[in-house]
Amino acid sequence: MKTRILLAAALLVFGGAAAAADRSGATSAQDVTDIQQVMDTYHHAVAAHDGQGVSALFLDHRGLLVTALSDQAFAAAKAKDPSRQKVRIMSCQDFAKFVATTKSTLDPRHTDVQIRSDGTVASVYFHFDFVVDGKVENRGDETWQLIKTADGWRIVAITYSSNPGAA
Repeated sequence: MKTRILLAAALLVFGGAAAAADRSGATSAQDVTDIQQVMDTYHHAVAAHDGQGVSALFLDHRGLLVTALSDQAFAAAKAKDPSRQKVRIMSCQDFAKFVATTKSTLDPRHTDVQIRSDGTVASVYFHFDFVVDGKVENRGDETWQLIKTADGWRIVAITYSSNPGAA
C-alpha cells in the first residue's frame, strides 16, 4: 500500500513538472523562423504595394488593425480636430487597399522583435517605424496575434501605438 501511495505521489510530482514544462512558454526555433517569415512576407508585400499579399497573411478578411494614438499625439490631433478619436479600428482589407493604391514608397521597419508561441498561438511584439517616401511618418510599438493553421501561421489581429510626427 505504501509503495502505491509513493508511486502515485511521484507520478503527481513528476507529471505536474512535465505539465508545467509544457506551459513554460518556450518557443521553438521553427516557430520563430516561420513567424519571422510571415513578418518578412508582410514587409515585402507592403513595400511592393501587394494588397492581396497583405490580405493573404490574415486568418480571414475580418482581421483587425487597431491603432491607438499616444496621449501626446491624441492631444495634438484633438486640438486640430475635436471629433478625433484616440482609437481607430480598420479591417485588414482597408489596410490592403491603402497598400495597393498609394503612390508613395512604403517601408515598414521592425526592430526589437520578440516572438512567443506555444506552437498553436503566437504573439509578436516589436518597435516599428513606418517610412513613407523615405521619411519616418509614424512610429510606435506593435503587437501581432497569430494562429497556426493547417496552411501555416496567419495573423489574427495587429494592434499598435501611433506617434505620427514624433519621428
